[in-house]
Amino acid sequence: MTGKTATGGSVRGRSKIKFGGSTTGWAPTIVLLVALAAGLLLAAGSASADPGVREKRAQAQAIIAELQELDMSLASTIESYNYANVELDRIDVDLDVNARHLDAARKSLNVAQRRISERLRDLYVNGDGDSTLEVLLGSQSLDDIIARLDAIERVSSQDTRILAEVKQFRREVQTRRANLKDARVEQAEVVAERAAQKESIESRLAEREQLLSSVKGEIARLQAEEARRQAELAAQARIRLEAQRIAAQQAQEAQDQATYTPAVVDSATPTVDFTETSIPTAAPPDGTRASQVIAIAMQYLGVPYVWGGASPSQGFDCSGLTSYAYAQIGISLPHHAASQYGYGTPVSYDELQPADLVFFSGLGHMGMYIGGGQFIHAPHTGDVVKISSLSGYSSFVGARRIL
Repeated sequence: MTGKTATGGSVRGRSKIKFGGSTTGWAPTIVLLVALAAGLLLAAGSASADPGVREKRAQAQAIIAELQELDMSLASTIESYNYANVELDRIDVDLDVNARHLDAARKSLNVAQRRISERLRDLYVNGDGDSTLEVLLGSQSLDDIIARLDAIERVSSQDTRILAEVKQFRREVQTRRANLKDARVEQAEVVAERAAQKESIESRLAEREQLLSSVKGEIARLQAEEARRQAELAAQARIRLEAQRIAAQQAQEAQDQATYTPAVVDSATPTVDFTETSIPTAAPPDGTRASQVIAIAMQYLGVPYVWGGASPSQGFDCSGLTSYAYAQIGISLPHHAASQYGYGTPVSYDELQPADLVFFSGLGHMGMYIGGGQFIHAPHTGDVVKISSLSGYSSFVGARRIL
């Protein structure tokens, strides 16, 4: 949840659960397993291939299917967990605000009650003793006193105003007390929900690691190939970023030159009429910031995926990476994919620009578009922050432009 933070305050005495999400040295991915299955397919040669090879191929294909289903489920659960954290931060703020308002209302009520007590004493001392005594002796509570005072015909406008204040502050105290109670109940429910989600995530991670252990050896080889591919993609992305930076700089220089006012020339110097030619439109002012936020995200290529993670030292999950990168340029986004989908303006697939946020799998996954049909993201447990092609993700939901 870093530049501006994406979350609010916290309840005194409550510390957030530390995120675990262990990663392995071999860091497998679905892409690697697909390649593994393809390799096994080639090794099989034909339908009459060695039965042992066919069995391994079938095993790899089964593992791929299980992992795809497990990763989709995990992504949804992890984002629900992140949302619970966002909600807890909101509740913490509500608790703090209501606690302060309740304290202020109680103090105001005490002042108003002292004033009504002083007024009762004055009424008794200054000749209205019988009525005042009747009010006091016949009352079982402060409410009774207020009701009886309302019935006394000789109550002044000042008394009426004091009575109104007492009633107002009593209502406010009751409302604030109820709000505080509701917020505490909601907090307890969210904490319990978050704990259950954490337990579910850790159980599924253990299941995932057990599945992957059966193909660990083959993945080590394929992982090296994927690392080389990622290095090439990163180099290409950096070249695009540099080109964008140069284009923006040249556009700005052209704009500065167009607005330059030449020095006044001598009146004897002949003037020449000319037709002003159009100057290329400058790149949008946010183009530089787009390059900045992409460059920030790309600094963390290779950082392990850690569910609930939102920092380089801790690791990143998908929404943690984007919220962290944008925070570095002063823009606060919540650590929750579906919540980030509510920020900025909607963008269609064909209108994507660098730094737009892209969303997949029913808002269970997200990343940042970097141009060239590619995006940077933290995919899932066992993987790292990497660059992927949009064309490889058929579950595209939508995009949002933040800058």
